[in-house]
Amino acid sequence: MKITFVVPPVLDGSKQPAERTAGCTRVVYLAPNIYELTVVAVLEEEGHHDIAYRDFVYDRESREAFTKFLAEDTSDIYFIWTVNLSIENDLIATSLIHEHRPAAKVVLLGPGPTHFTQKCLTSDHDIVVRGEPEVTVRELVRAIEQGDDWQSVTGTSCLVDGKVRNNGFRPLLRDLDELPFAARHFIAHRRYYNPKLKTGPYTTLVTSRNCPYHCIYCVPSSLTFAREIENRANGNGHKPPISYRSTASVAREVDQLAAEGYKAIGFMDDNFIWKGNEQRTQELCDIMRKHGIVWGCQARVDAITENVARMLGESGCLYVDLGVESFDDEILKYVKKGITVADIHRAVELLKKYNVPVKLNILIGCSPLETKETVEHTLREAKKLKVDQVMFNIVSPFPGTEYYEQAIANGWIDRYVPTDVQRESILNLPHLSSREMERMLFKNNLSYFLSWHFVSTQMKRFSSWSEFTHALRALKIKLFG
Repeated sequence: MKITFVVPPVLDGSKQPAERTAGCTRVVYLAPNIYELTVVAVLEEEGHHDIAYRDFVYDRESREAFTKFLAEDTSDIYFIWTVNLSIENDLIATSLIHEHRPAAKVVLLGPGPTHFTQKCLTSDHDIVVRGEPEVTVRELVRAIEQGDDWQSVTGTSCLVDGKVRNNGFRPLLRDLDELPFAARHFIAHRRYYNPKLKTGPYTTLVTSRNCPYHCIYCVPSSLTFAREIENRANGNGHKPPISYRSTASVAREVDQLAAEGYKAIGFMDDNFIWKGNEQRTQELCDIMRKHGIVWGCQARVDAITENVARMLGESGCLYVDLGVESFDDEILKYVKKGITVADIHRAVELLKKYNVPVKLNILIGCSPLETKETVEHTLREAKKLKVDQVMFNIVSPFPGTEYYEQAIANGWIDRYVPTDVQRESILNLPHLSSREMERMLFKNNLSYFLSWHFVSTQMKRFSSWSEFTHALRALKIKLFG
């Protein structure tokens, strides 16, 4: 049985393809989809050797190339990792697969089909894998290959007699050491680059899944958002439990990556640093220091202690993404962020003390308390800190979040439409319209990314013309699409 994982090209007329790991923006710079490659590895471990991985986005291929591929291909199952922003595009891809390969099955994974299940089932050859995919995919493919009842596999949805059948909830993995390492050999010939790390070869890695905090707008990575949506749909009114890998497992994977020549790693954990567990952070930092691999991560400001900042600085950490959203304490309280402006200042000061570059993530419109004045105040305060980068986005009220429920109940949106949070808004708040937020986003981006502080600090860190051109291309897409 032949299995192909497909990243379809742009088919819906969009200017840029959807980014599928964070899952809420268009592509600014390409990154390997570590979640999808882990599913590939699970099938390889199961004994499936006739597997292909076709990324039409990386290769900048057209609709014509995609249809030519389908006309010549002989796969029995096609997998597509789908996020909200890619649903329409992926449904076009699905229809083209059905046209050229009518007997083949199409399996959609990720947060898009987990929430919009019915929309994503267009024929009796379509299958949705909801939530956390690895064990479900293994059982699904086994059932299809053996001629068993694949329509009843736990954690899947399909059409039976024209009606949606949602099979039961799949228990979540608690011990991530059960999973094989991502099948990066499928992308070994490709060169990925992260402008924040400015060197390569680059890859991504995950040491945990989910975050225990309760920010009302939060959309974590595409895998953990799918996990969270499914957990809530199962009647659990809370976030899923955190799942971890052991640091020994992480060490083995980093050893392997170093042997394969990787020089830079971006950790995709929703929360890489855990309050009250500095020993784990120390062990992870020791792993990275062993090979001299540069790296970066995401963290909460209230997890940055002096000891943690020192560990990061000594181990080659070249960025920490801090989600701060606003420099207004009332807004931070409203969105249940669990931090204060004082916490933000303290974390930044500690990281700068140990020469760890900081990126602040600002989210315009994350509260109905937001006004033009609060946004401008946040920009001023962010600039004063003179961090390495500041990234502005506009909140999108994703279905499955508390903010979505508030937005619908208060009429701040008429209906949800997937948007690129880097430049678009569907939200009209009491004191800020969607158009005002879009204008302020563009203005803030220009003001920051063209500032002398940003330009001068970034130019010092490039070691080659290639690194500079990659970063310049990413900035152009960020600002102008």
